[in-house]
Amino acid sequence: MPVYEFVTVDVFTAERFGGNPLAVFPAAQGLTDEAMQLLAAEFNLSETAFVLPPVNPQHHARVRIFTPRTELPFAGHPNIGTGYVLARRDPNPPKHFVFEEPAGLVRVHIQRDATNQIIGARISAPRSLSIDIAIPEEVIAACARLPLDDILSTAHTPLVASVGIPFVIAELASPAALARANPDPAAFRAAANRFPSMGERFALHLYVRCDGDATSLRARMFAPLGGILEDPATGSANAALAALLTSLAPGESGHFTYVIAQGIEMGRPSRIIATAHKTAEGPICATVAGDCVPMLEGKVLV
Repeated sequence: MPVYEFVTVDVFTAERFGGNPLAVFPAAQGLTDEAMQLLAAEFNLSETAFVLPPVNPQHHARVRIFTPRTELPFAGHPNIGTGYVLARRDPNPPKHFVFEEPAGLVRVHIQRDATNQIIGARISAPRSLSIDIAIPEEVIAACARLPLDDILSTAHTPLVASVGIPFVIAELASPAALARANPDPAAFRAAANRFPSMGERFALHLYVRCDGDATSLRARMFAPLGGILEDPATGSANAALAALLTSLAPGESGHFTYVIAQGIEMGRPSRIIATAHKTAEGPICATVAGDCVPMLEGKVLV
């Protein structure tokens, strides 16, 4: 029976038992699609990452990412955590990795502290910002079990945005409203049926501005249809959020950094650094970064 090594890390945190847990299989060649999905369900984390040889030898790896229910074309914390794991296992790691994923190529920059220790990573989203359909405020309120006046549409109406994977993004009126949010799976199912282009990807990312500061944010992400009732830290959603807010910022060009807290309500505080830049001529691109902490190592019989 084949044996596969795995490691787990907490991502978007410098403290053990914080952030978003991730399982990584650093040498997954030989695993079938079915086995990967079963292993992701067994770990039952937001995502599990499987590292495979690249199709193009100029790249470092092909990475496949699974939730407990489905495969994703791209995700933030699995790429940061996988880059961190591979860099720590390499006696002479590169300054950055290039991962092949269904959404495109993901560039992972390894981050070090003042003593040159590897502490985390920063990724560049594989796609520039795209904005899709608007979602009615009453749908957001139903999904989050919030009164309608908790949904804020001053800066933008609730909408679908993506830098590699789509999220429904909505601003709330206050931190208290964010704390009261409680996902209703039946409402999510009704919303997915109403907007079939989203399907199982009807994932809701809610945020508030801290003390009115557009670059200091607090967020929560719910995706019950994908097996994730709530996610402690969502890099891909916050990269999309940073790109969206940058698109709305005054001026034709600019570079913005956003400090985003997530996972507070779950007891897994996370700190996410997202950036986005825009020019008058080009698309809006985003990055997301965070620290990582190693947790578990083991082997699985498949």
